[in-house]
Amino acid sequence: MAHKFHTVALIGKYQSPDVAGAVLSIAGFLREKGLAVWIEQGTASSIGLVGEFATATYDEIGVQADLAVVLGGDGTMLNTARRLCEHSVPLVGINQGRLGFLTDIGRNDALAKLSEMLDGRYSEELRAMLDAEVLRGGRRVFHTLALNDVVVNKGDLGRMIEFDLSIDGEFVYTQRSDGMILTTPTGSTAYALSANGPILHPTVGGIALVPLCPHALTARPITLPDTCRIEIALLPPHDASVHVDGQARFDAHAGDLVRVTRSPKAVRLLHPEGYSYFAMLREKLHWSATPRLP
Repeated sequence: MAHKFHTVALIGKYQSPDVAGAVLSIAGFLREKGLAVWIEQGTASSIGLVGEFATATYDEIGVQADLAVVLGGDGTMLNTARRLCEHSVPLVGINQGRLGFLTDIGRNDALAKLSEMLDGRYSEELRAMLDAEVLRGGRRVFHTLALNDVVVNKGDLGRMIEFDLSIDGEFVYTQRSDGMILTTPTGSTAYALSANGPILHPTVGGIALVPLCPHALTARPITLPDTCRIEIALLPPHDASVHVDGQARFDAHAGDLVRVTRSPKAVRLLHPEGYSYFAMLREKLHWSATPRLP
């Protein structure tokens, strides 16, 4: 059953004045529809809209908004999703970036599609998240959530790292490589795709492990049930970096344990009526595209 929206928050690309026109246009459109409109505090400040519309922090949006409209690229959606997943606020993405796997409404169609969705013509899906932590001497020193992926890699050094991989407490292998990508189905079309990982449909209950330049010809990507506990133990003397959604970073030390599980939290995405995951892949990945003439 479609949800009735009363308060809508607008969140723009971080510190990007380029979205000012789109934010202002959509804010005015929503106000004309009789909705309460909030502009995320940082967005309002960066595009100079302070005072024209009510502003709100992410926490305030999470507690009181019925819908969050995200204007930017996938990076903006990833950041917003991690901040608002605690509150289960549904998210709509309007693509102001490049690929836009998550921000699936084109900027030229924004007002028409939003109008349809406000009338209840939309579909909703839940996207799984990962819970990532780093343990040092048995004590947690880092913890966060990921919508796309958790990447353990060699960091700034130009050499491979070595680590033990365990699944649900069972040793799987020791690997020398540039690192490992642990990805959700959502993140399977991001960094993991570039590393020859599998594309996972969003409804698949899986976590894919994709080695980065492994020093072994038989090291292949593997998809695990998302009920697994995945642990990467860094072997001395190798330090590594842990990257989350390409936005958060933690410097892990030799002997640290990186533990990844599926989070009980999920992200609510709303799509326009007629949205198709496969149509999105055809468009973004240029499947069946007509060859370019020389």
